[in-house]
Amino acid sequence: MSYYSPSIEKLIESFEKLPSIGSKTAARLAFYILDASEEETNEFISAIVNAKKNLKYCSKCYNISDTDPCMICSNPKRDQSIICVVEDVRDIIAMERTHEFKGVYHVLHGSISPMNGVGPDDIRIKELLSRIMDGGIKEIILATNPRVEGEATAMYISKLVKPLGIKVTRIAHGIPVGGDLEYTDEVTLSKALEGRREL
Repeated sequence: MSYYSPSIEKLIESFEKLPSIGSKTAARLAFYILDASEEETNEFISAIVNAKKNLKYCSKCYNISDTDPCMICSNPKRDQSIICVVEDVRDIIAMERTHEFKGVYHVLHGSISPMNGVGPDDIRIKELLSRIMDGGIKEIILATNPRVEGEATAMYISKLVKPLGIKVTRIAHGIPVGGDLEYTDEVTLSKALEGRREL
């Protein structure tokens, strides 16, 4: 039996659908929104609606962006001949915080995971190969997460790209195995990027 009115209960349930949000945190967030001024609430709602409406995938790297191509792909100071391949959009932010990488990115939006029914055709590998075939690429840096799925994805891409005569490197394992790039500190990521090795 719920002690909340149906409207509050629905709001709490909506927050509970967010990742890592339990019932107590969901209730706190719901009451925070209810206690906020109408202006603050409308700004919050507007931010969500605008993000859903205005954000799109970059047609080159598949980063989420307000523009197409994204700011990184359209930046003339970035080295377009070096592509850093990551699993998730949040991994780009982690890499950018190191201030070490001056190339461009390619977001796979996942990793190969047969146990979860995710194969090579379910992530953006074909799009990566298409970019490579367009020419001008000197190096592919594989920065997938150091888990079984990330390693399998890196090896799969390496086997496809190496025969094309392009240098393929893997970021060094300064990152703990089983960890995620987005939670790794800048120093560890910088060292991992500096110590990348050819596969």
